[in-house]
Amino acid sequence: MENNNQQNHNQTNEEDIDSSVKSETTENITENLEEIVKEEIDQVAKLEAEISELKDNNLRLVAEMQNTQRRSQDEIKKARDYAISNFAKEIITVKDYLEMALKDQSGNFEMLKMGVDLTLQQLVKVFESHQVKEINPQPKEKLDANLHQAMNVVEEHDQEPNTIVAVMQKGYMLNGRVLRAAMVSVAK
Repeated sequence: MENNNQQNHNQTNEEDIDSSVKSETTENITENLEEIVKEEIDQVAKLEAEISELKDNNLRLVAEMQNTQRRSQDEIKKARDYAISNFAKEIITVKDYLEMALKDQSGNFEMLKMGVDLTLQQLVKVFESHQVKEINPQPKEKLDANLHQAMNVVEEHDQEPNTIVAVMQKGYMLNGRVLRAAMVSVAK
């Protein structure tokens, strides 16, 4: 019986040890799971904070981009509106000279002619300062459809076909772009 008692006692000790080990293992697992969950929650919180910061940065960048675009459009509009102002100021001076010539009652044709010539020189200076260039082709020059507009075709025996015979009206260019083509007569 003593053996049985010892066995029962050993079995009880083993059960106590097993129960104790199981309890410790369960507690360890629970603690480990709680740590893992806490770490995951912390990680999620960090990511949410990062997302919030990125959203805020994105909103600021979008707003800054829109403001820059609006300022650029305003500057382009101002540049467009006032780009012609210098040209207009200078051309007003030419208009004033022409009006003075028309008001001249002196009857001195030579003085009037000299005044008109000075006005033309002033106009040429205005054109030069604003890159307005004349298209004034010479006779016998080859017709260039980009710069010249043939108004009529004439029989000219001592010229090659499609060459300029006479200029009816000069043309003009602004910064390399044709404003008005020169009107010309062309040899047949």
